Amino acid sequence: MAKVTVVAEELTVRALGPETWDAFAELVGRHNGVWGGCWCTWFHTMHAEKTHTVEGNRALKEQLVKEGRAHAAVVFDGEVAVGWCQYGPPAELPNIKHRKDYEGGLVEPPDYRLTCFFIDTRYRRQGVAEVALRGALGLIAQAGGGVVEAYPQVTDGRKITASFLYSVTRNFFEEAGFTYLRPIGKNHCVMSKSVAPAG
Repeated sequence: MAKVTVVAEELTVRALGPETWDAFAELVGRHNGVWGGCWCTWFHTMHAEKTHTVEGNRALKEQLVKEGRAHAAVVFDGEVAVGWCQYGPPAELPNIKHRKDYEGGLVEPPDYRLTCFFIDTRYRRQGVAEVALRGALGLIAQAGGGVVEAYPQVTDGRKITASFLYSVTRNFFEEAGFTYLRPIGKNHCVMSKSVAPAG
């Protein structure tokens, strides 16, 4: 697929919901279901609850969206979805990487988690992830705000292919005003930011 050049300021953000499902599904479908057919369901379910099929994951995601139990800031270039940032309360996104490490240092659960980003391969390295993050934080503010956690990768300057950076990087979140809390796993960490309710 040929790279598309965009101006980040011209992109728009809409909440994932029944009215944006088709555009979201088209984006995921263009990328073979994303991360081996996950359809961005891994964080919604524990291992024993998953179907482990592309069709099952798609059906689960659509059901959760229709029931209002899956949230994301979806980035649009015109009417075409080109990326997203998934967010939600811990009850909606109970499964996280390095869970044992995380729970061992847990003081109090956050109000929201940011669990994954995905950007259309044609739109990468053009600020789409930043637009998705701002969109997610804006939607959280509209819902009343609260403490938001993220679990990015600590790259220490190493170049890592974008397809592995589902949770993006520590530097990315530092630039967005998140505070580093502690490490989890070998190469990830917990970061946090308080989001005020929308005025």
